[in-house]
Order: sequence, then structure tokens, then C-alpha cells
Amino acid sequence: MIIPTYNERENLLDLVEAVWRSAAHSHVLVVDDGSPDGTGQLADQVARRDGRCHVIHREGKLGLGTASIRGLRWAMSQGFDVAVIMDADFSHDPARLPAILDAVKSADVAVGSRYVRGGSTENWPLLRRLTSRAVNLLSRALMGLPLKDVTGAYRAYRLEKIRKINFDNFISKGYSFQEEMAFRCKLAGCRMVEVPITFRNRERGTSKVSPGEMFTSLASLARIAASRSIMRPLS
Repeated sequence: MIIPTYNERENLLDLVEAVWRSAAHSHVLVVDDGSPDGTGQLADQVARRDGRCHVIHREGKLGLGTASIRGLRWAMSQGFDVAVIMDADFSHDPARLPAILDAVKSADVAVGSRYVRGGSTENWPLLRRLTSRAVNLLSRALMGLPLKDVTGAYRAYRLEKIRKINFDNFISKGYSFQEEMAFRCKLAGCRMVEVPITFRNRERGTSKVSPGEMFTSLASLARIAASRSIMRPLS
């Protein structure tokens, strides 16, 4: 379970415990971007107590996309078969882990989806719902993606399959990583399935999604869609 973090000290311990309640034999990798609130140090304490927890410390806030790639590369180097990436703020319910892990047994990528039957969002203002729907429609149109929830970040990857993806030339460093990763998975021939989830707004801590980050992500979509040639899978 790969959990990118930045200032998530309030959530981290409860989240790791919830992950292990749902998937007791899983290992947790915290990829912390130099959180000034001490998230990384708290993760170190958990790792010293329990060998199922691992921590990567990065210098400064380098972005969700690069944190996800760092985590995936670490998981591949350690010989794991499946890696799940999830948010640290409980917007991704750890109780859905068994369903997502079950789905990836017969697929290469399993996406926790807000927009398939049974999926939903809770406590979202109208503007956020409209923006999310619009970005998903745009991404699907530009990239021909088969997913209803292209921007969803709660995903399980079968690592043997995504070894074909070239992680050295990713365009996106931030939140548009989800769209780019889905596009690259499609080009690599990955079979992708969606599992319904309920996405809830965080209750503790501060959201990292700023208007500037949203604009940057939107501007990246056209570049991603136009860069098919550099996204060819590795042979």
C-alpha cells in the first residue's frame, strides 16, 4: 500500500491501522515529502515497531505524481506482485481494499471508481462535482480511455504488467498523474476494471488541491494526449 504524504500527521496512524484491519498481510510504504508537521518522523516510529511499514523521505514537496512513481519503483524493486496507491486523508476508505485487491486478481489495474454503479461522492459542493465530471469527460475524449473515473487515485496495479511503462519521461508531476498513468496503462495493453467506492471529503487536515494545481493539471491533459510517441511501452 503506497501512501504519499504531506502534512498528514493527524491521519497517518489511524489510516495505517485501518489498512491493516482490511488487509492484514499487506505492507505499507509511506512516501513523505518532507512534511513540516512531522508526518515522516511519525511514520518512522511505526516502521520501527512493525516490519510491515516502510518509509521513504523526500526533500520538499515534489508532487503526488513523482511520489507515486517512487513508490511503484520501490515496490517493484522489492518483488511485490501488486501495489495499491491511496490518499492519506481517509477520502479513500480502507474498507474497500478487499474488493479492489480481489478485482486486480483478474485484471492489470483496478480503479476505485466514484462514477460506476454503486460509486458516489459525499459532501462535495456543486462546483467540485461539475469540475470533476468535466475533467473526466475531457480526459476520456482526449485519450480514448475506457474508464468512467479517469482521475480517481485509489488504484491497484499488477506490477508485472506495468514494468513495461517508461517512468523516466512522465509529463505530469502532480494530480494529472492519474490521467497520464491510465493513458500509459492503456498503451501498455493493461486490462483495467473499476470497483465502486464512496469518496468522502477529509475530516482532518488541509486539502492539498489548490486552484493553481487544478489549472496546471488541466493544462497538462492536452500535452499528455499529444505525446503518444514518448509513451510507448518498454520492450
